Amino acid sequence: MRKLAQLLIFLFALLFSCAAQEKRSFNVSGDFLQVPLTDFLAQTEKQLNIVFYYEKSQIDSVLVTGTFNNEPLQQVLTKIFKDTDLQFAIDNQGRVFISKGIKLVTTLAPGFFPGKDQSPVADTKNKIVEFGLQNQKQKAVSVNKLYEIGKGSPSKGNATITGIVRNAKTGEVLANASVFVSSTYATMTDAYGYYSLSVPLGKYSLNILAIGMQDTQLQLIVYGDGRMDADIPERVTTLKEVVVSARKTNNVMQTQMGIDRISIANIKRIPSLFGEADLLRAVTTLPGVKTVGEASTGFNVRGGSADQNLILFNGSTIYNPSHFFGMFSAFNPEVVKDIELYKSSVPAKFGGRLSSVLDITSREGNKKKVTGSAGIGAITSRVQVEGPIGSKTSFIFGGRTTYANWLLTLLPDEYKNSKASFQDINIGISHSLDSSNQIYFNGYYSNDRFSLNSDTVYGYSNRNINIKWKKSFNTRMSAVFMAGADEYQYSVLSDENPVNAFALRFKIRQFYARADFSYYKNQYHSFEFGVSSLLYKLNPGSFTPRGDSSSVIVDKIAAEQALENGVYVTHKFNPTNKLSFNTGLRFSLYHYLGAQNVNYYAAGLPITPANLVETKTYKSGNFIKTYGGPEVRFSVRYAMTNDFSIKASYNSLRQYIHMMSNTTAIAPTDVWKLSDPNIKPQIGDQVSFGVYKNLKSNTIETSLEVYYKRIKNYLDYKPGATLIMNHDIETEVIKTTGKAYGVELLIKKPAGKLNGWISYTYSRILLKTAGSDPSTPVNKGKYYPANYDKPHDITFMGTFRVNHRFSVSLNSTYSTGRPITLPIGRYFYAGSYRVLYSDRNAYRIPDYFRTDLSMNIEGNHKEKQKTHNSWTIGFYNMLGRRNPFSVYFISENGHVNGYQLSIFGSVIPFINYNIRF
Repeated sequence: MRKLAQLLIFLFALLFSCAAQEKRSFNVSGDFLQVPLTDFLAQTEKQLNIVFYYEKSQIDSVLVTGTFNNEPLQQVLTKIFKDTDLQFAIDNQGRVFISKGIKLVTTLAPGFFPGKDQSPVADTKNKIVEFGLQNQKQKAVSVNKLYEIGKGSPSKGNATITGIVRNAKTGEVLANASVFVSSTYATMTDAYGYYSLSVPLGKYSLNILAIGMQDTQLQLIVYGDGRMDADIPERVTTLKEVVVSARKTNNVMQTQMGIDRISIANIKRIPSLFGEADLLRAVTTLPGVKTVGEASTGFNVRGGSADQNLILFNGSTIYNPSHFFGMFSAFNPEVVKDIELYKSSVPAKFGGRLSSVLDITSREGNKKKVTGSAGIGAITSRVQVEGPIGSKTSFIFGGRTTYANWLLTLLPDEYKNSKASFQDINIGISHSLDSSNQIYFNGYYSNDRFSLNSDTVYGYSNRNINIKWKKSFNTRMSAVFMAGADEYQYSVLSDENPVNAFALRFKIRQFYARADFSYYKNQYHSFEFGVSSLLYKLNPGSFTPRGDSSSVIVDKIAAEQALENGVYVTHKFNPTNKLSFNTGLRFSLYHYLGAQNVNYYAAGLPITPANLVETKTYKSGNFIKTYGGPEVRFSVRYAMTNDFSIKASYNSLRQYIHMMSNTTAIAPTDVWKLSDPNIKPQIGDQVSFGVYKNLKSNTIETSLEVYYKRIKNYLDYKPGATLIMNHDIETEVIKTTGKAYGVELLIKKPAGKLNGWISYTYSRILLKTAGSDPSTPVNKGKYYPANYDKPHDITFMGTFRVNHRFSVSLNSTYSTGRPITLPIGRYFYAGSYRVLYSDRNAYRIPDYFRTDLSMNIEGNHKEKQKTHNSWTIGFYNMLGRRNPFSVYFISENGHVNGYQLSIFGSVIPFINYNIRF
């Protein structure tokens, strides 16, 4: 009876305290800005008449920022401690216990008093959840659970875990997330968030790290092969310095070299023209990547020309990646998820270009709720909407447009009647058939139209569409099947004089299909292999009358088509923790197809009209000329320590399509030409060596890479070459060989209040005429700098986050002026004076230097509100420097006078308003 009485008294006291607790209200109100946590707790104790228990040394570095309006104490503390390892527990008397790393339990465990409907005493430390092949719909969402993989009991041997890593808030997959148990058992998710990892049987922690997401550690007990999907939360940035774990060493530990990844968050912080976040401008801040000048389209990578970069957007080829005279990139930053640039160690699945691959992937769309964003700037506006369609489908839509005509009215009077506009649209739909099958549809459209003080209207557009099927066969093998079509076209229209009204048009289309397979054998061996086929269809040019009154004579260049096929295999081999290899072989086969009339010239003589031997006619579908050969990919990494490694790589590549342009940047009227019997494919190979070292607990990344590249069959042009509407364009080009070499240094601080990078590049690209191809060798057959050769390039990009709502970004860049050919004298010949020019590209325009500044001001960070807004204010070319884009010469009154052209010769202020909903 005594024990029963004691038990009843205890239960009565417990129920009374619970009832009393329910009647008390623990709500917090107040506005706090960088208030020390100790001061906040003292103020809250007085306000709520409660007591906090803690160790001061564990919390003295935590600051509190936020506005709380009668919010529950538990909710307030959850927000404050969200990005720390502090835990809290509140008992029934209103006492709050704050601990580091371990959460105190202040209530009795469920099942402490067994009853009729209660189970035995529960294990409050670990909760075991079956997570084998038979139960694939569950997802890892808690770090406090013990997840069971497979069936049976742990024994010796390994098992393979596969799964998809997603953003817990939006449901979107996370690409390039690190998934590992240790440096021995580690992998990364692919573009679809999928991973496959071989691990030993038993119990251990699975770590998942991704940019912008909280570091996640899941407790596993592995009995056999199984699936483990994971939803991980986003990281909320605090004012404290972010300490990067020693395991965050992907730049050191990955085998491939010459790879750069930029997060979309960093891109939005880089100051850019008119405040519009620009992907391509961000890429040009990386070491080894240059541009020929202000507002130029395209970029040059390690001595490659602008057309030697394969630019992919969701697997579709983008031929002209710019808007508005090259001032904006053609990619809407609001829909982009991932950006990867391969400068060397190009994966074997990519082919068709000689210099680099820029792989841009868009987001799938929020799978949890409808959200969106919008931005309004001085000359552009954009909108983006995304959300779920049912339980298995999501969509994302983005669009941009411009209203820039008011800006053109500020130009000198000779350009006051100019007009310009552009639009681009993105749409993506993803659908999950089941846990092993996902379907993706992507469409892209861009259009530009402009005129410069005349009725001549220039226009160009990209149109792309594709569909992908991601298939997981089992825990070791998966595949992606893709098919699509790309189109790029431009037109020049003139109606000023009805008699001479004309339309000049060019179009390139391509249809492609590919299958890429991945097979993961174990932690030592993994394979990738696949096939691809690409059909080119070119309309190289048409010149037609515009209107019934036009007397223009119709002129059309015969259409071209070609078929490019490829097959590849890659083997990743990790014999030890320190040593790893990545070997690949791609074999490409190219067929130039009829119908076509092909000119043949005398062997061993320059390709000129005088040396024409015959013209052959081929019927539709005939194989006129076939090129092909192997492309080798090899890279090796040796880790001296966990934060220091050396790497080496070798690549050989082939390119079967050429851009014909006598400008140094991509222009709307450039002509693309397929390889044929007279124009051979470009061939190149590159050898690279690199040293990678992380400093200060991996908070600072440093790398030094050197490279040497050889190029064959690169096309340069004869003086005064005519490229547009030329039926025999092979007579205007010069076949050259080239060499490129350089050194790239990068120092990067990826996180913290102050973050950014400094890059320095020294590089050269030199060309010389090959064999007996030209009738007059350029510079007497000696090496000369290419038009885009710029030896020195230094770039600083930094962001200082003052607090949660305000940050300042600075971008500063310096580079050597590009080469030009100057008139150096005159001579009298045939009754008149002639201009004598220097050797090709023997001189340079003045060096380039520019500094940009932007300030990012965000609204409040309350989660429960319908919209979140921000402002971007800044100055492009803050120092007002008149950087020359080019130098040109005009004959005036018998004298040759030189002039310098600057695109932006003054400070350009900008302001953008952004809203998310």
